[in-house]
Amino acid sequence: MTIIRFEWLPDADRSLGLPAYATPGAAGADLCANFPDRGVRMLEPGARALIPTGLRLAIPEGYEVQVRPRSGLALNYGITLPNAPGTIDSDYRGPLGVILLNAGSESVEIGHGDRIAQMVVAPVVQARFEAVEGLDDTTRGGGGFGSTGR
Repeated sequence: MTIIRFEWLPDADRSLGLPAYATPGAAGADLCANFPDRGVRMLEPGARALIPTGLRLAIPEGYEVQVRPRSGLALNYGITLPNAPGTIDSDYRGPLGVILLNAGSESVEIGHGDRIAQMVVAPVVQARFEAVEGLDDTTRGGGGFGSTGR
């Protein structure tokens, strides 16, 4: 089993616990808002904000953590992540924050301890890149943006 190590930031509320899987079959572990003042933040329509989790993490080499929106927040409030999925590289050691975007039409309150996103641990394959004079042909060719039908 892959282990992700976490460290609490000095002003974090440790009672919120580490990220956790809500069900045995969950692919993503929930991340919570962890505000140093234990307060709330209003996210106005069209606004985005970096929400702290109170954590730093160490991801093993050969893995990444993907940060993804929570479907309930997206459906019910229009809350999403503008860079979804966000990638956290294995060599990053700074604070873990989540960029939230309010794509809805109403202000949304983000409270201390609210589950704001989910993190998925995934393997990473690095490739070698090389320039060539031509590429092989395929049936699809250069077709894109709807070229395969509806």
